[in-house]
Amino acid sequence: MRPLMMFAFALFLSQIGVFPAFSQIQNESDPLQYADLADLSAEAPIIVQATVNKAIKVDPERAPNAPTGTRRFYIIASTDALIRGQGGVGETIRYVIDLPLDERGRAPKIKKKPFIIFARRAPGGGDNIQLVAKDAQIAWSPSREQRVRSLVRELLARDAPPAIARIGNAFHVPGTIIGEGETQIFMETETGSPVSITVLKRDGQRKFWAVSLGEIVDEAARAPVRNSLLWYRLACFLPRQLPPSSLMGDTPANAQQARSDYQLVLRDLGDCPRSRPGSPQP
Repeated sequence: MRPLMMFAFALFLSQIGVFPAFSQIQNESDPLQYADLADLSAEAPIIVQATVNKAIKVDPERAPNAPTGTRRFYIIASTDALIRGQGGVGETIRYVIDLPLDERGRAPKIKKKPFIIFARRAPGGGDNIQLVAKDAQIAWSPSREQRVRSLVRELLARDAPPAIARIGNAFHVPGTIIGEGETQIFMETETGSPVSITVLKRDGQRKFWAVSLGEIVDEAARAPVRNSLLWYRLACFLPRQLPPSSLMGDTPANAQQARSDYQLVLRDLGDCPRSRPGSPQP
């Protein structure tokens, strides 16, 4: 298997030579980052564009677990568009949300305003849904809807990259010429589908790396484009260091080279900015 992977990867490098630079650009006017929307979209089996018809205040005694500085509301909204939702939703949806209060103790006015709702079906069914997070009601805009729809298409694609559960084995194999070598890093995923990273150094050339979503690295392998689902799976959830258990059995020198190559991958992926409070971190 290993010689085949080396051959396929070398063939790929000989054909294109350099990985493309990150090309997808974050909408600078929107404080919500790609990872913010990906976090919500990945957790929500139901995503709806809706307009609030009624925002009914819930008596504080009936909402003892509402966070400090918020007021609980029972929302009745009309469905404008279904973005994601197997089985669909009705013309009306109902849910509960805790809205932050301003310095005067007033909640924002949301009646007749459009939002994107990230939710799951509530127990009991019917029109009732449940937000996947306390801030899973975001203001609607055409650009936000487009970004969310693009994300959902990525998430539901047959070849969608799976969520990373943990790093499995990693090892480095020196080449026959000093300065050459290959590092392979295998990920365990929530679906069991294989994901691996290969870093290759050839004499006289810069290091290259690629991600494979199959058993072998082939000509289609490449580094992920920033603000894509594959980039999100890696940049936002890979640990900052290779776990010591992943390098067991490798020589100290080879293990150190694998660690160094892993850091190269992290630097090329870049950071994973989020603006939502309490967002998950690798």
